[in-house]
Amino acid sequence: MAEPVLYSFRRCPYAMRARLALLVGETAFELREVKLSAKPAAMIAASPKGTVPVLVLPDGPVIDESIDIMRWALGRHDPEHWLDGDDTALIEANDGPFKHHLDRYKYPERHDSDPVAHRAAALGLLAALDDRLSRQPYLCGATRSLTDAALMPFVRQFAATDRAWFDGQPVPGVQRWLEAQLASPLFDRAMARHEVWRP
Repeated sequence: MAEPVLYSFRRCPYAMRARLALLVGETAFELREVKLSAKPAAMIAASPKGTVPVLVLPDGPVIDESIDIMRWALGRHDPEHWLDGDDTALIEANDGPFKHHLDRYKYPERHDSDPVAHRAAALGLLAALDDRLSRQPYLCGATRSLTDAALMPFVRQFAATDRAWFDGQPVPGVQRWLEAQLASPLFDRAMARHEVWRP
């Protein structure tokens, strides 16, 4: 039986969360690592917007939004009950305001932005997560869920921009939550290195 094909880029947070959900949902798939500066024609044909991840299903349909790939995979098989923790509002806040400030902190030259101001704004958004994580291990309760996997790659990117600074901030719940996920075997599997795919 043919497997879905996932066009991915290892370091992209959107692709990362798609891989996490496919793996935890035990979905067999063919991973095609792409070089973003030389996107394969097959990927562009499947999804003309040209961003990863792109999941091409064996019977033809294409899913090219990471959160939709996550929900598709978990809708088929959800052994850890990740869909019980699908907090749409938190995911939208991450994908909207937090991502806006993250990009302008990490890539100020691209956006002609003040990185310190955007770093402070992003940290303010993390304070709300920290409040929640001060009362429970994960964002939606006692166990890891879709929401944790959807947000973690972006918080990871924020933390890694200046790790010494991040480690000194008063968000111990977020710091503990991030480290727990980065230390998980699932994350190791999602971050396995692959050669760039060539047709």
